[in-house]
Formats: sequence, C-alpha cells, structure tokens
Amino acid sequence: MAKKVMAIVKLALPAGKANPAPPVGPALGQHGVNIMAFVKEYNARTQADIGTVIPVEITVFQDRSFTFVTKTPPAKDLLLKAAGAKKGSATPNSAKVGTVTRAQVREIAETKMKDLNAVDIEGAMLQIEGSARSMGITVKD
Repeated sequence: MAKKVMAIVKLALPAGKANPAPPVGPALGQHGVNIMAFVKEYNARTQADIGTVIPVEITVFQDRSFTFVTKTPPAKDLLLKAAGAKKGSATPNSAKVGTVTRAQVREIAETKMKDLNAVDIEGAMLQIEGSARSMGITVKD
C-alpha cells in the first residue's frame, strides 16, 4: 500500500551548503521531518554543483518519512552566469546588463528542458529568451 502524502515543501537552497537554519528548519520542522537527515542527503546529492542554487521539492509522508527531487537551477542564474552580469537590470527596456548568444540560450534551454513546459527545444529557447529580455540581457544571433 502506498504511503499517504502529508505535505509537499518547495525550497531553493545553495547546492552542497544547506544547513538546518531557516528556511530549511522551520519548513520541515513543522511537519516533523528529521531535518539533519534531509540536509545531509541534499548536500551529498548536490555536491557537484556547489556555487549554484538548486530548487528542491520535498514530499513528506504521514509517517514523517520524506523523499525529494532536485530541479535544475533557475533560468535567471544561468542567464546571469552566461552574460557575466551580477544582477538583472532595473529598467530592462533601456539599460542592458549583458548579452548572450543563441548558442548559449540553446544550452540553457537544454539544461532546463525537463523543468519547462515546452514541447520542443525551440519553445524552450523562446521562454529563455523572454526571461533574458525581462532581465535586460540582449540575445544576439
């Protein structure tokens, strides 16, 4: 018989450097989950991606056990890294913070494909280009 799901918790944590302090502790503690077990397993699974933010979706079951699925880094972070910018523009229509090539957009789209709701890689590229435009990043051919 399948376990009954009690809650689904979504967090964005630094890869390989999660700790039981907020936001992890309060989010999982209220459901009675062993916080240290989650932190150790998350850090072990994301050790290779240190320096990026990895979103995670934690499913908490009735018996206080849990499973989690790691997602791909946010498109914003991947675009800023590709453009070499610190942060997005406050006024994206007038002030540009960097440029990315179509090849870089394709690479980001391929990385994010499993988390996007696009049918094909071209649709995923359009979504990434839209994110770039709204951040003040120019896409060159």
